[in-house]
Amino acid sequence: MRVPIYNLPRMPTLSRMLKRFLTIAAGALSGTVLAYAAAHYAAGWGLWPNRELDRSSSYLRQVMELVAENYVDGSKAGYDTLSKSALHGLLESLDPHSQFLEARDFRELEEDMNAEFGGIGVQVEMREGRVVVIAPIAGTPGDRAGIQRGDAIVSVDQKRLEKASMNDVIDLLRGKPRSDVTVRFFRPSTNLEFDVKLVREIIKVESVREVTLLPGRIGYIQLAQFSERTGKEFVLALERLSAKGMVALILDLRNNPGGLLDAAVEVAEPFFRKGELIVYTQGRDPKDRESFLSESRRAPVNVPVVVLINAGTASAAEIVAGALRDTHKAVLVGERSFGKGSVQSIFQLKNGEGLRLTTARYYTPSGVTIHEKGVDPQVEVVMTPEEDSQLRLQRARSDVSDTKAFAERFGFTPIADRQLDAALEVIQGVLGWTKRSSPAL
Repeated sequence: MRVPIYNLPRMPTLSRMLKRFLTIAAGALSGTVLAYAAAHYAAGWGLWPNRELDRSSSYLRQVMELVAENYVDGSKAGYDTLSKSALHGLLESLDPHSQFLEARDFRELEEDMNAEFGGIGVQVEMREGRVVVIAPIAGTPGDRAGIQRGDAIVSVDQKRLEKASMNDVIDLLRGKPRSDVTVRFFRPSTNLEFDVKLVREIIKVESVREVTLLPGRIGYIQLAQFSERTGKEFVLALERLSAKGMVALILDLRNNPGGLLDAAVEVAEPFFRKGELIVYTQGRDPKDRESFLSESRRAPVNVPVVVLINAGTASAAEIVAGALRDTHKAVLVGERSFGKGSVQSIFQLKNGEGLRLTTARYYTPSGVTIHEKGVDPQVEVVMTPEEDSQLRLQRARSDVSDTKAFAERFGFTPIADRQLDAALEVIQGVLGWTKRSSPAL
């Protein structure tokens, strides 16, 4: 209750003046606390102006006005054009995977999973301003033409790609099935450019490319990608090999560009007990962690396992390799993997546009990030891109078994798969050690 100061019957005493002073001080303090609390919650709710954002957007607006009013070619300096160019630069300067998607690009992204299209069959990545081949997809025109991991695309149908975005390149490579396209590549190992004329095909990739029992009852499974069907196909392949008496397994993930996270978890599950951690993703906020645990109800695979990896092993394939290595369930043989370990989220904007933004990264069970580091093998066996290309051709043309006939037809003598040979040596060593350490009965 406030005291009516001007209607006091007598002069205030010292005691009354002190009480008034304390009341005013307390009111001022509570007002300060309330003001601070209001400012805090207003900032949290987005009600308080973000001064840094205001300064930056104001500066951008000034630059856009300056360009729009003074650039020599006014047709290139409209505000809509400038704003979209700014958005492209804003997103695409963050990392190779974040991107502003104009309406056409956003629509194509939504249709990609189900639409059929003609392509050349290569997985590509934007690195240091160049579109680089991660790996050709087995059995596709790019694979048959001998395109190698690390090859950089220079031009498509004589159109140089010096300032092209990833979507621009994909649009140029895609087309009607059975249509021709000429692609110029730069190969770092030879420091030369070369043209390849390809005929587009509808790209349909089998996840499980090869399932066989090698001598010594060693199972071999090659995975080409991680799609919706991969988990089920992989489990069926394991069951087939187990029924034949498999005593060890080689899982070949070389030149596997990855795919779906869920598929990677499903492939890893047979090696884990229910509830064990396979992989987790972590965003910028500590609360943004999502763990992926095994849901397998069966006993884990209980044979020695070797996983083959190389520089073409990426994304979901790296998740499987990293999880098995981290938990000591497999030995990795080959080369350091590609290092694509980030999660992209899709946001829809107005006008049918959107953006793809890196919002998290993958981590192996021990907390090691895959992104831009890759997964290191315990047994390193390095093979050149040329050797990779030759081995892929040898596997694809196993029908030509005569060495001389193969050399005459394809221009080289079949070579040894040194990484597979090393994997077999590791398996034999583990089996030999297991046999020696088992008690005699």
